[in-house]
Amino acid sequence: MVEKQFTITDEAGIHARPASALVGSLAKFKSDITLEHKGKKVNLKSILGVMSLGVSSGSTVTIAADGEDENEAIEQITNVMKSEGLAD
Repeated sequence: MVEKQFTITDEAGIHARPASALVGSLAKFKSDITLEHKGKKVNLKSILGVMSLGVSSGSTVTIAADGEDENEAIEQITNVMKSEGLAD
């Protein structure tokens, strides 16, 4: 299992457009990927799950990937978080 923490820098937090880009970029991965915020953990491949967390600007989230392509998944997540302006 690989975990990485991010501090959300987008003023609107994780909202629909970047959440959709993030979720969509993970469909090809076989690993289980979760997003944790304030003690709640959801499947990062589920747009409804991600949106249900209501992650706001300044929040710290933990993303974990567990499976055969976990390192590649975390790398992809990091790239999307940066390109969508969600985190530095």
